[in-house]
Amino acid sequence: MTAAAGDPSDIYDLRGLKCPLPVLKVRKRLAGMASGSTLWVETTDPMAVIDVPHFCSEAGHRLVRTEAVEGGHRFLIEKA
Repeated sequence: MTAAAGDPSDIYDLRGLKCPLPVLKVRKRLAGMASGSTLWVETTDPMAVIDVPHFCSEAGHRLVRTEAVEGGHRFLIEKA
């Protein structure tokens, strides 16, 4: 489920999953994507606001956008 940057119509829904599952699933999803692709991710895990940016930084991906949404957060990640 990739989407154009700025278009959150296709979202990788990870709501309800607790740490470390959101980051593990994002890592696996990104592994199958082409470099430069973007992925919207939505989580309800409060730790995701720390874990997702840290994962992106460590893995070399670009965190394009972070948004607070009802009940959680949404992230736009560009694969390195």
